[in-house]
Amino acid sequence: MNWSKWIRQTHRWLSIAFTIAVIINGVTVVQGKYNPKLGLMAVAVLALMFITGMYLFVLPYATRWRSGRTRGIS
Repeated sequence: MNWSKWIRQTHRWLSIAFTIAVIINGVTVVQGKYNPKLGLMAVAVLALMFITGMYLFVLPYATRWRSGRTRGIS
């Protein structure tokens, strides 16, 4: 598995972990047992998702730039 596929798969798994963390936070808030450390769990996963998401966002532009192709200029 190459680097881009590994990052993409990690991003997908992080999105599942983030969804679970948000659900857990919601349940603890409703039960009145909220802990700030538990809230940081979702923020940590979200930060990792941001990093992998930015890589995936920039990847097509970087590939195009490295190949020397430009779009829309004749």
